Amino acid sequence: MSRSEERLNPIAQALCEKLEEAAPEVLAMLSAYGRRLYFPKGIISQTAEARQKADRFNATIGIATEKGRPMALPSIAAHLGDVPVADAVNYAPPAGRPDLRARWREKLQAENPSLTGKSFGQPIVTAAITHGLNLAGELFVDPGDVILMPDKLWGNYRLTYEVHHGAKIETFPFYASGSGGSTAVDASGPESGGLDTASFAERLGELARDHAKIIVLLNFPNNPTGYMPTPAEGDALASALERQAERGTRIVVFCDDAYFGLFYHLGGPSMTESLFGKLTGRHPNLLAVKLDGATKELFVWGLRCGFITFGPGRPESAEVVCEVLDAKVRGAIRGGVSNVPQLSQSLVQRALESPSLADERKEKCETLRARAQRVFEVANDPRYAESWSVYPFNSGYFMLVKVKGVDAEKLRVHLLEEHGVGLIATSSTDIRVAFSCLEVEEVDPLFEALHRAIGELRPSDA
Repeated sequence: MSRSEERLNPIAQALCEKLEEAAPEVLAMLSAYGRRLYFPKGIISQTAEARQKADRFNATIGIATEKGRPMALPSIAAHLGDVPVADAVNYAPPAGRPDLRARWREKLQAENPSLTGKSFGQPIVTAAITHGLNLAGELFVDPGDVILMPDKLWGNYRLTYEVHHGAKIETFPFYASGSGGSTAVDASGPESGGLDTASFAERLGELARDHAKIIVLLNFPNNPTGYMPTPAEGDALASALERQAERGTRIVVFCDDAYFGLFYHLGGPSMTESLFGKLTGRHPNLLAVKLDGATKELFVWGLRCGFITFGPGRPESAEVVCEVLDAKVRGAIRGGVSNVPQLSQSLVQRALESPSLADERKEKCETLRARAQRVFEVANDPRYAESWSVYPFNSGYFMLVKVKGVDAEKLRVHLLEEHGVGLIATSSTDIRVAFSCLEVEEVDPLFEALHRAIGELRPSDA
């Protein structure tokens, strides 16, 4: 043990010793805070014991009860429908409702065939995916650590990892040469360029020269591009990570699967499962961390119910690794938000147990697919080629265009003020369109307005 570890709380020290014996490479992946984390044997654990054994009086937890049930104001209870008061107002366990965790694990197994026969953790409930990303940062990110991600990225990653955790984000080109930068995507779609897996592998190797540990964050379907890798691209990413792990680099891969399941296969087939399945159990120096949730998958953004799941690379000790990481995450949750709202978890659990859920999700996905298909057709209309080129997209909520001859931020403001159109400028050249909130009949006039606005701003000699 190092001098810093000698000062650990005894529970944290025992967890680290357990991890060192089971998978020393995972212990080396932990941040300093991750090493210090533990779940205390305090009020929560004592209350859990009391629930099992206190058959006379249970005066442990800080809630108010009446006749053995949680107190509730009628003005609240009246709006709960058939949800029992206890499933709405009571505290949830720090790791989440056990039945909900089990249902989500079953969902992961059903939707990710690559997980068949592999050992991975029980999903832990988070206050949606942003909270899960932050928890992953608390466990694995130290100030000065590098995080590799595509150059087309969700801006909030910078707040979470650079501002909050003090890491340095390094990027690789998302698209291979020819994608979106010069010509519109034709009928061959994502195969025209697609994901730049070669640049990913090259940048990973470059960073590994100076860093024994690298964190990789891959967000698919991607925000802001709406792109999901093809099966071949997914295999290439996994192989590149494995090769680097074989060279001795410890790699933690954060799989941000916020838009999982929204696959439309525009222009060609895409992957339909998470990289998490391909990476779990692949190499001892690889640890996969899956961040997902009901937020987009079940269309319940405001319920803030997500999950973090661990996929260790060493199969023979995966159970022990997950047990230790589970305890540390519970400690981080307990010391942060305490627990995720009970009502949100109850509603998501009920949905997962509903026999009609699959058909309901399919219907909504088909609605989004129809919108994406229309955007694919309209945005690639040759008459708009002078105004923009289209980056490949095939999934999720979004798509990007690279505008020509104008600054994207100036264009965004002009669209808003002169045309009443709201879009997002993600760089000086790129405009993001959230087709998820467009009706099919709104697609044509939106892109016509975009085309007109570019013409109004472009210099006459351009």
